[in-house]
Formats: sequence, C-alpha cells, structure tokens
Amino acid sequence: MSLIKKAHALATAMHAGVVRMGSGEPYVEHVERVAASLAELGFPEHVIAAAYLHDVIEDTGYSEAELAKEFSPEIAALVAEVTNPVLPKEPGNRAWRKAKEVEHLAKASYFGASIKLADMLDNSSNVREVNPEFAATYLPVLAAKLAVLGHGHPELFAKVKANLAK
Repeated sequence: MSLIKKAHALATAMHAGVVRMGSGEPYVEHVERVAASLAELGFPEHVIAAAYLHDVIEDTGYSEAELAKEFSPEIAALVAEVTNPVLPKEPGNRAWRKAKEVEHLAKASYFGASIKLADMLDNSSNVREVNPEFAATYLPVLAAKLAVLGHGHPELFAKVKANLAK
C-alpha cells in the first residue's frame, strides 16, 4: 500500500463517524481536501500523507510516537508541527491557549506551515455561510495564525488571506 493510501486509510478510520460542525459532512472529507490542495501544488508524498493525518493527534488521541512507528518520524513531526500544543481542556483562558498555538505555528517548517495553510484554506472557505456565529470568533483566530505562516506556500497563503478578506 502506498504511503498516501495508508495515511488516507488511517485518517478515515480515526475520523469514522465524526462530522464537521455546522455542515454535518463526514470529517474525513476535510482532510481529503487538505491533502488534495497540497497534491495539486506538487508537494512530496510524505507531506501529503501528513496532511491526511494533520488532525489525528489533536482530535483522536493517536500519539506522535504511534505515527512515527506506523509511518515515519518525519511524518509524525510534521503532524506535531500543526497540532495545537495546548488542548482546550487544559487550564488557561482561551486567549492564552490561542496565543500558544500561534507561537507554536510560527516555528513550523515550510512543509508544516503549508499543511496548516491548506487546513486553514478549507476551514475558511465557507464558514461564514455554514456557521456565521462561529465564524465571528473563529476567523480572527485564523487571521492571527495567518500572520505567522508567511513562510508557507505563497499560493496557499494568498488564498487564505483572500478568504479572510471576504
């Protein structure tokens, strides 16, 4: 099985039964679009695989060590780069948690920043229409993240910026 197919299979299994807030679509469709954005831009196989897995640590409890063992330390590290370092249930107010996430993303590699930009592109594409109330608090957070991701792929950066400007 190819690396990309293996990553897609794990993402599908780990997000089985999960739906996106607001739209109700299967969550795996989100990770498929994120991976497809990077594939269309010609990113290497390991980056596309990491894109399929980008929410696995944060949302499912699958660990970085498990990803390293199942895939590679490189893929696990990319997923960790885009994983929120402070889980919502940890102490601290929302502003502090979001600031820590922005600080973490600022240190991401080019590949990590590009995965996060592809994630943000999909997340910002229709949030205003699907969930306007959530968009009011969510889009300013995306803008703060975008401000530290200029070292990612320029086309993805420009598309996210355009979505936020709508």
